[in-house]
Amino acid sequence: MDAKHKHAKTADKAATVILYIIAGFFLVLLAAFTVYVLYRGAVSFSPEYLSFTRQGIGVQFFNTVYLVFLSLIICVPIGIAAGIYMAEYAGSGRLTRFLRMCIETLASLPSIVVGLFGYLVFLVMTGLHWNMLAGALAVSILNLPSLTTVTEDAFGDVPDLYRDGSLGLGATHWQTITKVLLPVALPRIITGIIMAAGRGFGEAAALLFTSGMSSDVDFSNWNPMSINSPLSVMRPADTLAVRIWALKTEGVAANADKLSDISAAVLILMVFVFSLASRHIGARLENRLTGGKGGK
Repeated sequence: MDAKHKHAKTADKAATVILYIIAGFFLVLLAAFTVYVLYRGAVSFSPEYLSFTRQGIGVQFFNTVYLVFLSLIICVPIGIAAGIYMAEYAGSGRLTRFLRMCIETLASLPSIVVGLFGYLVFLVMTGLHWNMLAGALAVSILNLPSLTTVTEDAFGDVPDLYRDGSLGLGATHWQTITKVLLPVALPRIITGIIMAAGRGFGEAAALLFTSGMSSDVDFSNWNPMSINSPLSVMRPADTLAVRIWALKTEGVAANADKLSDISAAVLILMVFVFSLASRHIGARLENRLTGGKGGK
């Protein structure tokens, strides 16, 4: 018995060491990749490359932030609502299994396929040209399955004690969801939103067919109804990821390599800053909803 216990303890320690080594390897790999990209961006940096002209990436920076914002407005409410339905209302019948299969299938679709779908539905069938709204819709389609699954899992992992206690105090099911379960599940939902935004920041394949590879923006015109206004959702808009792809594949500009390096560095910094800001806002919102220090 002691020998078996000793063997199990040794195996447990060995497995722990192996898992730490694997985690450390991926951490070092991520750090090395990040440092390399940021270094290349810093070496290639020049102030004019951040301008809002054809020689800079300012327009693409704005397009990226705006498109991700639009896509989150579309997919976050739908994804969270779908996840709540799957976790709290759908039950375990044949329809629920079919819906989960559809969600898993949609999550496995390559982005290029979603881009072609967006091109056919949002552009060809509507008779429109490349526009930012079509790109935001395509990115939303890519993010809906993950947001739905994350929300469903987050609600499913909330202990039944929370539900039973809320219902026992006389709260309705909807009040239990919004006032009790949602605040508890919020940290994981915020993580899902960050993942969705990160995919939006880095998406290129789907946007090539929907939002286009060029931009004609007049930053002195802020009328959203004007086609060349920065706020217009019906104008073509190339993002930083699309710009990197174009610079690396076409490479017709003299400074193509430098622009692509700076674009990659800025893209990483954008994702990093967005992740930190989202987690900070999520923590404050969680404290406010649960009566923590952040809500005072």
